[in-house]
Amino acid sequence: METALSTTREAPAGTQSVERALSLLTHFSDRYPARRISELVAESGLGQSTVSRLVGTLTSLRFLAHDERTGLYRLGDEPLRMANIALNYSAVHQRARQIAQELAHETGLGVNVAELDGSRFLYLLNFEGAKAPRPATLVGRTGPLHATALGKSLLSGLDDDEIRLLLGDELPAHTPHTLTDPEVLIAEVARVRTTGYAVELEEAAPGRACLAAPIRGRDGTVVAAISISGPLPAMALDKQEERLADLAVHWAGEISSGLGYLGGTVT
Repeated sequence: METALSTTREAPAGTQSVERALSLLTHFSDRYPARRISELVAESGLGQSTVSRLVGTLTSLRFLAHDERTGLYRLGDEPLRMANIALNYSAVHQRARQIAQELAHETGLGVNVAELDGSRFLYLLNFEGAKAPRPATLVGRTGPLHATALGKSLLSGLDDDEIRLLLGDELPAHTPHTLTDPEVLIAEVARVRTTGYAVELEEAAPGRACLAAPIRGRDGTVVAAISISGPLPAMALDKQEERLADLAVHWAGEISSGLGYLGGTVT
């Protein structure tokens, strides 16, 4: 007969199995979209039998899919289904999707929407125009706050001390143009608060530029940001920074209105 005591003792083991199974999923990425059991064993530090058992369960539940020919495992259909539910539940996603899609078509450039995700940001939407094609979607990926216009826009909702605490003293360089001094970054974020938009010029990737504007929620806090981006020749910031900035700020305002923001100063 099962007692309350025995149930309590068994709970941690079940929790541990869930944690281990979920941790295995984190070893799949854009760089390593398919893995072998031996690779998961080496990276997770778990035993061969444990990994094999967990992978078998994840495969039966469609969190993983197995290629019989190569022996490799990849993420299955279930994470995609769940991600779709999460995105469709997002108020920012709902309000920004049509706007972002139409803006990408109008400008021919890339249009992205992202929200703060710890010390990085998470892409919620990604549309490519004819002038800024990409081989894969950015949705679900993360990016650096200090090296992107999206990140600077999101940081504009924080005060200077919050930025220092969030990012720390060392900002990694992604290109020779990346802002690696926290105080220089803070000064740049202050400019975003004044102008209403952020600029990124080859700071995250060579040959690319971006403009972004913060999106505000009902209470006026910055909840997301929208960007217009592409290769340097397509962006042509020397000729059309003002036009693209006006578009980013305008549509960020429209999305903010859709979220219930009525304007005014945030204190």
